[in-house]
Amino acid sequence: MKKRYIIFLFSVMGLVSFTGIGDKDTLNAKKGKKTAVFSKVVYKGDDQIYKDNPLQANEFYNPLLQGCYPDPAITRKGGDYYMVCSSFAMFPGVPIFHSKDLVNWTDLGGVLNNVAEFNPNDTRISGGVYAPGITYNPHNETFYMIVTAFSGNLGNIIVKTKDPKKGWGSPIKLDFNGIDPCIFFDDNGKGYIVHNDAPDKGKELYEGHRVIKVWEYDVENDKVILGTDKIIVDGGIDLSKKPIWIEAPHLYKKGGSYYLMCAEGGTGGNHSEVIFKSDSPKGPFIPAPSNPILTQRYFSKDRANKVDWAGHADIFKGPNDKYYGVFLGVRPNEKSRVNTGRETFILPVDWSGVYPVFENGLIPLEPKLKIPNGVIENKTGKEGFFPNGNFTFEENFTNQKLDYRWIGLRGPRENFTTITKKGLEITPFEVNIKEIKPTSTLFYRQQHNAFSFETNVDFIPTSEKDLAGIVCLQSEKFNYVFGITKKGKDTYILLERTEKGQSKIITSTKIDIKKSIRLQVKATGDNYQFSYSLNNVYFENLGGTVSGDILSTNVAGGFTGALIGLYATAANDAKP
Repeated sequence: MKKRYIIFLFSVMGLVSFTGIGDKDTLNAKKGKKTAVFSKVVYKGDDQIYKDNPLQANEFYNPLLQGCYPDPAITRKGGDYYMVCSSFAMFPGVPIFHSKDLVNWTDLGGVLNNVAEFNPNDTRISGGVYAPGITYNPHNETFYMIVTAFSGNLGNIIVKTKDPKKGWGSPIKLDFNGIDPCIFFDDNGKGYIVHNDAPDKGKELYEGHRVIKVWEYDVENDKVILGTDKIIVDGGIDLSKKPIWIEAPHLYKKGGSYYLMCAEGGTGGNHSEVIFKSDSPKGPFIPAPSNPILTQRYFSKDRANKVDWAGHADIFKGPNDKYYGVFLGVRPNEKSRVNTGRETFILPVDWSGVYPVFENGLIPLEPKLKIPNGVIENKTGKEGFFPNGNFTFEENFTNQKLDYRWIGLRGPRENFTTITKKGLEITPFEVNIKEIKPTSTLFYRQQHNAFSFETNVDFIPTSEKDLAGIVCLQSEKFNYVFGITKKGKDTYILLERTEKGQSKIITSTKIDIKKSIRLQVKATGDNYQFSYSLNNVYFENLGGTVSGDILSTNVAGGFTGALIGLYATAANDAKP
């Protein structure tokens, strides 16, 4: 998390450049570059935990959102719930979901979808935007989404709308530093912003020492009121124990008292959620005697069906005014690697006493929950609702509008994709997957530890600079490229592993392309296999079984989960 703040400082100090996104690449792509056409994509999840725990009629699976959907925040207007997550350098920024019942969720795309206003074109994959807050203000019937943007010298920004289903206004830059902002509106309509920041200059006591600040917010003019900032938490619940990374604050009001909930311990194995109470939104805030109110850090590291890193939460009233909380967690594989990234979980919250506590949030988390009272049916994966558990996602690219699960990296997917009668045509940029630039790759999040991903690709390279295929990507420095390219007069298929920015060809073989090739990547925990078929029937493995270690968050670093991409480039540097 400290790395995040360093990047943010570079951004606000103007040390991160800001240029038009992919303009040159888009123009080059339209000058007759060799295109690749992808069709018949099938992603299939096959995690054992879902086979061992089939759902009953009154149950739903946890996590709600599998794959890289971290840092959830949620708000409610009447019977409508809206939830946002971090997206980093993925585009569009800040995915948003809608539900009527907390079980069945609809993907609404991304809040920040105008590249002229949010432009992560020169941002490392774990930059971009993260830790959003979303709040409905009943006093002016307006939704607010507030977030830290590490691109374009934006810093902390806020956007507004009357209806999240109809889009959002332009970003409004806010005049404060720090990260993880959230906005709160009191009963009288007065606004406040809380956020994570560095201690005052010269007062940092140890590595990871952070503070929580509050500002008064001018609702009419959408700006913080200068001079009203105040540190309301220094370090965490007990400064003498040197707590690290107090962050992701949310402010609530209940029974005339104000509650400040924060993450503490860093977004790893020591992650937790803590709560404070005050008579004023500006403090002083006193920590609850029973902290933490959510964590998974106390249990055996080799426990079955492990969920870990729980924290970064938001509490809200759900159906029948029963409290719930959403938070991030991870589901490591058998080698404790985190390839699916940080995901969005939900638990009921008991707030019958003075302080809230996540129900069963202090024991090992289970894969299933009872649906809230009054919810008629679990429709996940049906009728357009977002799936979870083991599911199959099929895409033939017959609709002109791509499913929102397909995303770009550092720029819009529309800059390089075209829907044709044959499938999805990708016109390659002169950029490869290892560069910190917009890449001509259409990505899908890895959502299971055991999965298969297949696609047909129609592509005949004309030079060694041409490559198309599948990429499995944790970051620009950690990835696998499985693709078709040229060497001399011959066509090859190759598998390349990039670790810490150093690339190595695992193996390659000459092929004779007569029609489209079917490519497949399969994973069982840490074991990945890449295979191809020239006749759409029999698959040939390329490179044997390889380790998925480089696709793990806790190996590659950063904050994202693994992505699977339909990749084409006119700047290939992987040589058979």
